[in-house]
Order: sequence, then C-alpha cells, then structure tokens
Amino acid sequence: MADLEKLITVAKETVSRDDVKHLIGWRQGTYGFRVSPHFITEPEEADKLIFSPLCNSNLVNYLTWVEKLPVPRGQEADTRKVALMVKGCDSRAVVQLLIEQGIKREDVIVIGCPCEGVIDLAKAEEMFPNVLEQVEARWDGEKIVFKLPDGEKAVPREDVLADKCLRCRYPNPVLSDVLLGDEVKTEGNDDYADVDGMEEKTTKERWAFWEEQFSSCIRCYSCRNVCPMCYCEDCILDRLNPTWINRSNNISENTAFHLARAFHLAGRCIECGECERVCPVNIPIMTLNRKLTKEVREKFDYDPGTDPDSKPLQASYLPNDQENFIL
Repeated sequence: MADLEKLITVAKETVSRDDVKHLIGWRQGTYGFRVSPHFITEPEEADKLIFSPLCNSNLVNYLTWVEKLPVPRGQEADTRKVALMVKGCDSRAVVQLLIEQGIKREDVIVIGCPCEGVIDLAKAEEMFPNVLEQVEARWDGEKIVFKLPDGEKAVPREDVLADKCLRCRYPNPVLSDVLLGDEVKTEGNDDYADVDGMEEKTTKERWAFWEEQFSSCIRCYSCRNVCPMCYCEDCILDRLNPTWINRSNNISENTAFHLARAFHLAGRCIECGECERVCPVNIPIMTLNRKLTKEVREKFDYDPGTDPDSKPLQASYLPNDQENFIL
C-alpha cells in the first residue's frame, strides 16, 4: 500500500525541481466515488493528492496526449521532465511506450504506487446508490472501507474490485524511480476464463454475441481516446483518403472499428481495462483484447510492458518460430 505521507513529501520535492514541469496524480473528485487527474506545478498543491481504491484511471495517456501538442507559434517547447503516478498496470503502459520509443526515459519521473486493487465504479454505485457527497476509501486487509455520508462501511474486496484487479499479475509497478511503500502480494492468477468461455461458443453464437454488442456502439471513440497505447498522431481509423472505416454508425463499420483496434493492440495491450471502464454502453471490449493477449502469450511467450529492454512483438524474430500458416 502506498504511503500517503511519503507521497506528499515526494511530490513537493519533485515539483520544486527546476527540471520538472509538473506532476500528474489523482485527487478527490467532485462527487461520489469519482476521482480526478491532478496536475501539480506548485508544492502546496501536493496536499490534495490521494492514492486509494478509488484511483481506477490510468494517467499514462497524458504523456502522449498533453505533452506532445503542437507548440504555439512564437513559443518554444517545454522540455522539462514530467512526473507521473502509476499503479502496476499503468507502469506497463510506460514500459511499452519506452519499448516503442513513444516517450524517452529521461523525460519521465515514475512514481510507483503498489496497488491492492481499485474499485469498479458500477459495482460501488450499485452497492451504494445515489451517493452525491464525496466518498473516501482505503484498503483494510481483505476489505475495502468506504467513508460514506452515513459513516464507514467495510465490504469484501472481491465484491467491489474491478475484474482486472481480480486477475492482476502485476500489482506492483514494473518500473519506478520512487516506490511509495512496500510491495504488495501478487494474488491474481489469470487463467483466461473469460476468453475460454467465449471460445467454447459456436461460431454462430460468438457472432450473435458480438453483433449485439457492436450494434450498441455509438462510436464515441472513448475507448481509443483513453487507451495509453492509442497514441498515433494519424490514426488509420480517421483517414478519409483512403477511407478504411466510414463514419456511419452501423454494425458493419462498428465491427470493423473494434476489430481493427483490437488487432492494432495485439502484443501491445497492457490490460489496464480503461477502454471497457469508459465505454458508455458497457461493451466488454477487454474480452476481445484479451483473446489476442492470450494468443500472443501462448504462442510467443510475450508479455507487453514488462521489460523495457525488449523489442516490440512485431519487431522480434526467432529462427524457430512456427510457420505452419505459410503455404
């Protein structure tokens, strides 16, 4: 569990450095179980930082969405470092960006937060509906304690944790410059039961399932925008000449969109679950992503975002790779 007192001390020291632009972390949200990104430029702003079971968002996409905007005419690029708080799964995104040279190691200060699991917002709001006041939460052994308007309520962790946390194999940051607290025990044992359940269906059953899911897609692009690995400046899914995917919202175009995104993430998805978390129509996007993750792991023994010295999956080659697909 991360030490909050150490977090605030480290944050104040970090943003006081001349070579640091700002620190990105979490703060209490405006209502309920929500939290918000917190950009700190002054030491006194560090007092608002939190790290708790409510911090379910991945902040790594700010490294590519915010830090690489075109510099306004007449201004020079701010080349100072950015400090970033990361959980275990978040840190895999940092590592994968380093592997792909999407960021430079010397540009980032990684503040690692050992994580005992974050909440699924939908589960929490179903358990405690209509809570508008700010809620706080903390880990307490096998329980999560919520500080609600009518007092504290302790609930079993497994009843409210996000599914990704129940199977997490990397609760501790795989890369960090500063580690806030002792490492936590790895409890997840990912057997891909969700993928196996889908594979057991017939082809017609699988298509019926995904047809229903993709038909509900409103093409808001939240899944792409929140994904730390979707950072291409020119996304092929936006191109009009040639047009790969039309902008019309129908089952054909929606299916093409989701399949294209899934294959672009093969060997790159770090399983943070952000795409599924932000989906407004609750499409189980991670089931699709994890199918490819399972294939990559079993066929190539490759776990993305775990070794900064490794090569991207598609850039690696072994002489003994199977080539049964070649006629």
